[in-house]
Amino acid sequence: MKKKQIWFIAILIILVIIAIPIFHVLKTKWNETEQKEVLPKGYTNDASQLNLTKVDTIIEVPKSKSEIEKQLREILKYAQEHNLKISIAGAQHSMGGHTIYPDGILLNMLPYNSMELDQTTNVLTIGSGALWQDAIEYLDKYGKSISVMQAFSSFSVGGSISVNGHGWQKNSPPISSSVISFTLMNYNGEIINCSRTENPELFKVVLGGYGLFGIILDVKLKVVDNKALRYKYFRLSPEKYVQYYKKLVSENPKVNLVFGRLKIANQEFLEEATINFLEEVDEKPSAIQNQNQKNEEVKRLVFRSSVRSEYGKRLRWDLEYGMNKATRNNVFSRNELLNDHVSLIENKDPKSTDLLQEYFIPEKDFNQYLKDIKPVLLQSKLDLLNITIRAVNKDEDTFMNYARENVFGFVFLFNQKKTEKEESEMKILTNQLVDIAIKNNGTFYLPYRLHIDRDKMRKVYPQADNFFELKKKYDPNEVFRNQFYEHYK
Repeated sequence: MKKKQIWFIAILIILVIIAIPIFHVLKTKWNETEQKEVLPKGYTNDASQLNLTKVDTIIEVPKSKSEIEKQLREILKYAQEHNLKISIAGAQHSMGGHTIYPDGILLNMLPYNSMELDQTTNVLTIGSGALWQDAIEYLDKYGKSISVMQAFSSFSVGGSISVNGHGWQKNSPPISSSVISFTLMNYNGEIINCSRTENPELFKVVLGGYGLFGIILDVKLKVVDNKALRYKYFRLSPEKYVQYYKKLVSENPKVNLVFGRLKIANQEFLEEATINFLEEVDEKPSAIQNQNQKNEEVKRLVFRSSVRSEYGKRLRWDLEYGMNKATRNNVFSRNELLNDHVSLIENKDPKSTDLLQEYFIPEKDFNQYLKDIKPVLLQSKLDLLNITIRAVNKDEDTFMNYARENVFGFVFLFNQKKTEKEESEMKILTNQLVDIAIKNNGTFYLPYRLHIDRDKMRKVYPQADNFFELKKKYDPNEVFRNQFYEHYK
């Protein structure tokens, strides 16, 4: 064979190797639709896309403080005169009807988004309807950053507090730890200030209370300095995760943000992990830049191309590994990293939906938990897209606490078709995963699909009966209702 022929064949092989992943990702784009699902008039839904519910009225609250107080009192009076129930919604990223009550009044709190920073005390006063991305962009001008928040910035402040979300900030309890106080309008229109010293019982039940005790208005949050952070990662066997977490993160005072990820392709399923961490560097953090939309769309498509595709899952893991190597030691601002939008993983297939589940496992049970979930996940026909690991410190602040000691949170993302068959399979799988969490002294997170019955829920949350008694103490007419309450009370 002549040299020219050899070179031609070699180039052809290289082109094919490059073309296959490009074609796979583009095929995902071709199969998507840009048409957004339009809700029928008088209906609402949440992020699960499985809770389409008819409501009596959807009310968008006013933006100003004086107007919102007046309108909310009128709504509360009207609701009780007409025996209507009220549910409270922000960005509606919960997945079990937590923001919905059939034939009730739904309060859309998103317009109530004012904010003001006290630069002396480093306290941000913010309207509960504000999105975290708005808070980040506002604080960035002052060189400040959110203390604790979840991975995406497109959730509302009030919503995150109501589910007591957790973040990826090192050595951090859930969001409740960053709340100094908040004002709450109760069932009869009275505004109550709640903190650890003022109405402390109400403070504890409203944080992680799923909107059942009243309407959160203004929240005072601790803020921290924005920092310049250098990205680092470590690839390892999952069985050594805790050991290396202590070495790379716990014992490293420079680490500010951290998360782990598990390989979920069937080939080497749960046999590889990465610890991704960001260390503080002595540089001035840059201002938030406009995101490169094309680059963000490529990331989204790579992620979406892993749906129901073993090849896509391997490709994503390999591309992320390559990207980790390419971006290793790159410097980012803390605010830039916190300001990721949920659209980065947006599902544009109208026939399926993405569902989250989270389990919190003590350090001593970490490796046994991994062994126990592996066969169950492999046997399941449901499509697992991602498992992220986040350390969550003990929660000292909330009544319905899921982190009763320092734990590792396992965040699962599944893709589920909108069929009765896959809904049934998801319920079975969820119960299996909850049983494994219980076996390993763990807990499960409550903002997701209501697949666990009230008795099993109480095995994990033995304080639930007292929680619901306190609900009736502070809302005797049960004005504030949602599907979560109806399922578990």
